Amino acid sequence: MHIHFIAIGGSAMHNLALALYHKGYHITGSDDVIFEPSRSRLQKYGLLPETFGWFPEKITSGLDAVILGMHAKSDNPELLKAQELGVTIYSYPEFLYQQSKDKTRVVIGGSHGKTTITSMILHVMNYHDRRVDYMVGAQLEGFETMVHLTETNDFIVLEGDEYLSSPIDRRPKFHLYKPNIALLSGIAWDHINVFPTYENYVQQFCVFVDSIVDGGSISYNEEDEEVKRVVEASENQIRKLPYRTPEYTVEGGETLLETPEGPMPIEVFGKHNLNNLAGAKWICQHMGIQEDEFYEAIASFKGASKRLEKIAENSTSVAYKDFAHSPSKVAATTRALKEQYPNKRLLACLELHTYSSLNAEFLKEYQDTLNAADEAVVFYSPDAVKIKRLEEVTEAQIAEAFQRNDLNIYTDPKAFKDFLFAQQMKDTALLLMSSGNYGGLDFEEMRVLF
Repeated sequence: MHIHFIAIGGSAMHNLALALYHKGYHITGSDDVIFEPSRSRLQKYGLLPETFGWFPEKITSGLDAVILGMHAKSDNPELLKAQELGVTIYSYPEFLYQQSKDKTRVVIGGSHGKTTITSMILHVMNYHDRRVDYMVGAQLEGFETMVHLTETNDFIVLEGDEYLSSPIDRRPKFHLYKPNIALLSGIAWDHINVFPTYENYVQQFCVFVDSIVDGGSISYNEEDEEVKRVVEASENQIRKLPYRTPEYTVEGGETLLETPEGPMPIEVFGKHNLNNLAGAKWICQHMGIQEDEFYEAIASFKGASKRLEKIAENSTSVAYKDFAHSPSKVAATTRALKEQYPNKRLLACLELHTYSSLNAEFLKEYQDTLNAADEAVVFYSPDAVKIKRLEEVTEAQIAEAFQRNDLNIYTDPKAFKDFLFAQQMKDTALLLMSSGNYGGLDFEEMRVLF
């Protein structure tokens, strides 16, 4: 089959392109800009477009399908040509569903935790040499791509994102997968540019639960009151299986998980990650993994890329970076690090980078999220606010939102970097939270501080 990707350079899109290439498909694509690591990975397999831009002449009636990425606009010249010729057009999630119609679909949904839970499941399956298809939102140790598709595997594990499917399909991605086995980890308002009210956002998760096939199941975090309400209110004819955070202790910077065989040291830490682990355990058991097999495998799980990822350490200090940016993730991650290193000074730095976090109205959702930190810093770029065409956000508004009198606020990348490099890191746990890079901070450079 010949598949053409419009906006092939995206994180998810280029991984799907690579997966289909490995499956034997003929792949072409276009994009107006492609960054690393997508660029090198596409180039390795001869899939990098020779010239950047949009070229309607690439779209012919000989194509079997076009896959449309979110980076493209609804007036994209290649999209318009495909519509004119009547070429089949799929969004990313639509195509994944087409590839998995005859498989058992396992879909992990939630405002937070879904990448980590999906990663845990894949780690356990890989450890025990159980082959499954998958799509996950982070690069995993031991996996070449974030998407893997075959004709033969019985299961496909899908990270269920609630964001939109494509520029011409405004349905959330996870509405399209029709799970046989589902999980819902948590609900915390996000993506306010698409879901302007909390009620509208929660409704998307109601639709997700109702989309589970008859006779299917959902494992759900009963400690999240909104999740519990949504799942238990659904009239869908499915099995509803609650889970909760398992017992654990922290001793000398090491987390010990209580198991039937006694306390077991694990690599991940924080209550939210232990809760994620409980959800992953039940899904793995639905997929045929015994409880003792799960514990054996999960002991070596080090985490998904950019999720509480250790970037530096010495005898007295440690530094982590984390993808956290939404209020619930910021609070959970900050608490987790303080719990893991109670005797160290916790210096927590947050970059407000997303559409939601730079919205003046949404800022109040961040109240108290950095309270577990001994010292807290917020960085944001006024240029990013302008690029997103949002109303100006002031330092006073940020200070008011976080409700912390000693909050350090930076808007200049150099000033923020100078602040970090002036710190005495002895007996310190440094936490860098962002989906961006603080205006160009080189995380490798941070190692000199440790």
